[in-house]
Amino acid sequence: MPERILILGAAGRDFHDFNVVFRNDPRYEVVAFTATQIPNIEGRLYPPALSGPNYPHGIPIEPESEMTRLIKHHRVDRVVFAYSDVPYSRVMQLASEALAAGADWELLGPARTQLEAKVPVVAVTAARTGCGKSQTSRRVASVLTRLGHRVAVVRHPMPYGDLARQEVQRFATYDDLKFHEVTIEEREEY
Repeated sequence: MPERILILGAAGRDFHDFNVVFRNDPRYEVVAFTATQIPNIEGRLYPPALSGPNYPHGIPIEPESEMTRLIKHHRVDRVVFAYSDVPYSRVMQLASEALAAGADWELLGPARTQLEAKVPVVAVTAARTGCGKSQTSRRVASVLTRLGHRVAVVRHPMPYGDLARQEVQRFATYDDLKFHEVTIEEREEY
């Protein structure tokens, strides 16, 4: 019987962690994602086109406030915390609630979740939204380009639109923003 997993997220790292760790591994059954921070993501599905053949109906995205109920209803074995921008106290509060409901608690480390690269990588990260990651990324890319390096910026798609259509997006010009029908929020990021 596969281990039943609930992934807590904010429509970013949670989907990435699912794809690289759980998607094709029959030892696990991801019963749901939870969502917070992103408007209008709850009540949707992580679509079958992205979730793979083990999830032919997709995976539901539920409100994070329903975590305890979801653990009990689905008999969840393990809750995986997979987003950032939250203080330690909130992470541990959620961990305590998951443990009290009967599930294990896990944060996946970089050895299991980082993508392999054949070229040097510069990561721009921050502890919360609004710290200036986009501006910093543009500056780093500009400096590296001036130094003669070929530069590409990679980030996960934002979940405001059709997730299956957003599987891969490439932005080289402003026209690409229109082509991919990105929202104002996405334009600010991209």
